[in-house]
Amino acid sequence: MEQRQGTMLPDYDNSLPCLANSVLRHFGIDTKGRKTLAAADRFLDREYKNVVVILLDALGKNIIDGNLEADGFFATHTETVISSVFPPTTVAATTSVQCGLEPVSHGWLGWDNYYPPIDKNVEVFTNKLTGTNISAADYYVAGHFCPYENVVESIRKTGFAAHLVTPFSELHPVSDKGVLRHTLRLCNEPGRKYIYSYWREPDGTIHRYGCFSKETAKVVRNLERRVQAFCEKTEDTLVFVTADHGHKDTKTLHLSDVPGISDCLLRGPSIEPRAMNFFVKSGKAREFAERFQEAYGEDFILLTKEEVIESRLFGSGPEHTLFRGMLGDYLAVATGDKALFAKPGEDPGFKAMHAGLTKEEMQIPLIVYNGK
Repeated sequence: MEQRQGTMLPDYDNSLPCLANSVLRHFGIDTKGRKTLAAADRFLDREYKNVVVILLDALGKNIIDGNLEADGFFATHTETVISSVFPPTTVAATTSVQCGLEPVSHGWLGWDNYYPPIDKNVEVFTNKLTGTNISAADYYVAGHFCPYENVVESIRKTGFAAHLVTPFSELHPVSDKGVLRHTLRLCNEPGRKYIYSYWREPDGTIHRYGCFSKETAKVVRNLERRVQAFCEKTEDTLVFVTADHGHKDTKTLHLSDVPGISDCLLRGPSIEPRAMNFFVKSGKAREFAERFQEAYGEDFILLTKEEVIESRLFGSGPEHTLFRGMLGDYLAVATGDKALFAKPGEDPGFKAMHAGLTKEEMQIPLIVYNGK
């Protein structure tokens, strides 16, 4: 696969799913040969009352470096920098850290997935047909076709306590304060336990205002202050703070601006605007590839389905049974600062995005606090 300046391939030996597998192994669960994270294993070599993973959406290394002081809590407690998965985006990455599988194995590839059994593009989290407010099915499509057992469920089966603290869990906290308050309350309950806590910032603010805006800096500084206060209130607790991906300031392009490209497509693109999956009509492959390369070749690497599979871009683990069917004939992967939408009506006007192959998107911190 072509390498370009500033790009970074996912390192699945040093990545988010490895962190999940380290936690599983710590609680005595067989990870079935999946790799653990060496940097986390060094801290998980003894028992703690609580092991906590806090995932702050989009708190990539570049976001910390560009918005926080070098002597601040996050920077000084960063044990190492690890890799997100491909694509470095919330659907794929948070699923990986919750189950220990790579995207090739769990099948949650991006915001929009194509599901061969129903022949539809579906927004994974909303369960809507892509680009509409229409329900894709009377069941949760992603959960139905790509089910997985998360770390919390696995640990509970061993007899230990385990909890999810996210806006989508039974606790449904509505702020970062709420997430940390609930997490601290659970830490204070008796018994050994695992807690996974997620908050959707700074991702939302970065999308709207950019990576290094005053709005982003304010949100990131507040998160650092609150997480530090939380950590310092814990006892006999190991805390990992990380992210699902970083971010990159971007400019938007539209397929509809280039004559002939959309006419080559069998259905609308899927996955992500910086990792765009294309199904091409029979007999149109050469025309599509030539038109795409001419228009977008400087900003995207265009891979055939076979090249995607051979590169193991989505991971090296066992393939989900639907994985190859989810892949289109071509995958366009961003290596510059462009995001690609089918047409202007689908463009939300974001100032920053993720899911490409740049270092800014791929590098995430492993922040560690254990009271020392």
